[in-house]
Amino acid sequence: MFGLGVPELILILVIGLVIFGPGKLPGVGKALGQSIKEFKAANKEDDTTDQKQLASADAAEKK
Repeated sequence: MFGLGVPELILILVIGLVIFGPGKLPGVGKALGQSIKEFKAANKEDDTTDQKQLASADAAEKK
């Protein structure tokens, strides 16, 4: 996972606690998770749109 070990992950968590505080850290994590989920969905949607366009272009060439 990006070459991160346990010590690096602990350091990132401690820095996050110092910057955001323990009260806001769960909200930041939730927002980050939602952002990643939306990015994956948009990327998947883009792929299906590209495949449909390629299929319609192939069908048009065959005519």
